[in-house]
Amino acid sequence: MKKSLYIHIPFCRTKCPYCDFYSIVYKPNCASSYIDTICRQIEQLDSQFSTIYIGGGTPTVLDIRLLEKLLGSLEKISADAEEVTIEANPESLDEAKMRLFGCGGVNRISIGVQSLRNEKLRKLGRIHSVQNALDAIDMARSQEFDNISIDLIFGVRGETFNSWRKELYEATRLPIAHLSLYSLTYERDALAFGKGEKVCIKPLNEEAVAKLYSFAIEYLPGEQFTQYEISSFSKRGYRCRHNLHYWENNSYVGLGPSAVSYLDGTRMRNIPDVNEYVRKVGAGEAPVVFKEKLSDLQRARETAALKIRTREGIDFDAFKKKSGFDFAELTADCLPGLIEKGLVRWKDRDGSKVGVCLTGSGFLFCDSVSSEFLQEEA
Repeated sequence: MKKSLYIHIPFCRTKCPYCDFYSIVYKPNCASSYIDTICRQIEQLDSQFSTIYIGGGTPTVLDIRLLEKLLGSLEKISADAEEVTIEANPESLDEAKMRLFGCGGVNRISIGVQSLRNEKLRKLGRIHSVQNALDAIDMARSQEFDNISIDLIFGVRGETFNSWRKELYEATRLPIAHLSLYSLTYERDALAFGKGEKVCIKPLNEEAVAKLYSFAIEYLPGEQFTQYEISSFSKRGYRCRHNLHYWENNSYVGLGPSAVSYLDGTRMRNIPDVNEYVRKVGAGEAPVVFKEKLSDLQRARETAALKIRTREGIDFDAFKKKSGFDFAELTADCLPGLIEKGLVRWKDRDGSKVGVCLTGSGFLFCDSVSSEFLQEEA
């Protein structure tokens, strides 16, 4: 089975206060050295990849010369990839970059819209406007991208049910094929790049957030966006293949600071520091700061914890073929309780139990279900 490739571009113009991904303020010289390093690593890859995902950070903050160099280095492997995605922020997109993506092997673009309300964007610390986002989508369509995804955040303090309903209505009228919805589920202080100012984003209470999420689950299928994973909704034929690869617990390679690789049951995490990453790779050293070999049992449990996130859930026969474990036996300590609580239900075929999947309530508490599957019996 082919692997997936993730490339982390750890640069942003400003740091969004809700973001946990490793990134630093964009500096042209640093970015140039970093892209040189990534391109050398790409040249050394000898595997075929079914999907490639360029994420961040903000990949589109790179100047067009660096983007051209990066995509050029990927040419030998992107030609055979089923899906090549690049993340983009509206404020750093222009027509020249979009044209480059259109002829540079990219066939899917994920735009960090986050909201279709300017007031909400300001609360989230975003530096683009709604019009910037709409212009970015129009630019993608003008380059004949049909696989366009946007992210939306919900659950921000002050948001109402009606405002969220209207936002979803407007989103489904856009020329997009995929929606990713993320709840602002925590509160924290953060320092904006170079400003020293504290920004605090307050989420809604859990009950209100659950109501907004439940509405999205009920509403979007009627607008041709089918939910196929906890946060993911797509039109037919436009599921994100790269993320499905993760949820199947398949192998992947991660390039860049803080990126994770998972190969032959071994998980590795790279150092979360751009300069150290460049130095180590340049010196012929592995930029890995964490490495663990998972046992067969750990791999099976992680497969269960990831696969349950999907709408289709877990098929017993497929699970055993992949992991070597009987799912019912593996989860005998927690599965009955999860079913009794109404978080998980049986999947039946011809009167036989052939698998399990989340219930409507289970989607609201998926993290709790996944953590149960990860726990080993004492």
